[in-house]
Amino acid sequence: MTIGLLLALAPAHADSNLPPADLAYTQLADPAQEAKAKALMDTLRCLVCQGQSIADSDADMAGDMRALVRQQIAAGESPGEVRKWLVQRYGDYVTYDPPLSWVTAPLWLAPLVLLGLGIVIARRNFARRKP
Repeated sequence: MTIGLLLALAPAHADSNLPPADLAYTQLADPAQEAKAKALMDTLRCLVCQGQSIADSDADMAGDMRALVRQQIAAGESPGEVRKWLVQRYGDYVTYDPPLSWVTAPLWLAPLVLLGLGIVIARRNFARRKP
């Protein structure tokens, strides 16, 4: 019972009591830079929420990542350079479009294998039903 109560209350303690990073909820003064930052933030996965982009997430970690993106864009780095830096820091999981490698090959190949398996099973079932 006690463990269940602790697990139920764990999400309430997931965020810290620290104030958000300076640029977590503040847009850049230059609209062009903010547009670049926003476009990049839409393509980066929140490491805490796992299903939301850092642009949509209210998690502290996402706020910190938004601040990092805005700081680096404001410093003159390109979105590609910022993305590369974040991937080096957090791994391929931070992006919604992981590159094809031996590590990510199952993610890319599993849908094709499952589709092929479904086609084979469907053909066998339809072949049995023919009179």
